[in-house]
Amino acid sequence: MVTLIKTTRDGRKLEVVGLAIMLGGRLETDELIEVKNHPYRRVILATVPEATHMAGRVPLTREEAKLVLAALNKAEAHMLGDPAAIHERFRIAAMRKAHEQGIE
Repeated sequence: MVTLIKTTRDGRKLEVVGLAIMLGGRLETDELIEVKNHPYRRVILATVPEATHMAGRVPLTREEAKLVLAALNKAEAHMLGDPAAIHERFRIAAMRKAHEQGIE
């Protein structure tokens, strides 16, 4: 399930693929941060005044953020009904935890 959110000025596509937010086909982030809670909010708002959220390094307007959240919620609902998807989610979480602890 792929949802196109926008195309950046340099031509890369920002897409939601499952529970991941991808930029140019590469993982950018798995969460949105409201600009008001971002450590660089002053710089972001000075550069992109209409930004309300950040998806990794990509500023989003309120409408774009709504699209991202809707796509993430839809993917999560789909995964909660699929035992294989639940297993995969736990597997990925375990791999992340091991990576954080320096276990390859």
